[in-house]
Amino acid sequence: MRTYSGSRISDGGPQPVMVSGEFLSPLKDGQFLSPLRSQVLYNHSPDGFQWGYGGSGPAQLALALLLDCSPEELAMRHHQAFKVEFVANWGDEWQITSTEIRAWIARRETETQ
Repeated sequence: MRTYSGSRISDGGPQPVMVSGEFLSPLKDGQFLSPLRSQVLYNHSPDGFQWGYGGSGPAQLALALLLDCSPEELAMRHHQAFKVEFVANWGDEWQITSTEIRAWIARRETETQ
């Protein structure tokens, strides 16, 4: 299981997202989630990640989190809803696990069929 967390470092600009836990990708424990993979798929925010409102930075973060936990098709299909339900509501500090994200995707898939 991976854990993703954010702690706002400034009032503006991109914010870092820390990743820790079990890794199957090139990331190592305690590294930052990169926006690059999600930006290649859909570039909402060239600047990177944000949270706490419903804009492009939160959309990029939602896509990156779902993309790290699910296939591209599911990440693209559900990232805007994930942004609205989670990312837009996060405060200065937040944490979510890959298990929680996958469970949300599974529920969302069931609800939308």
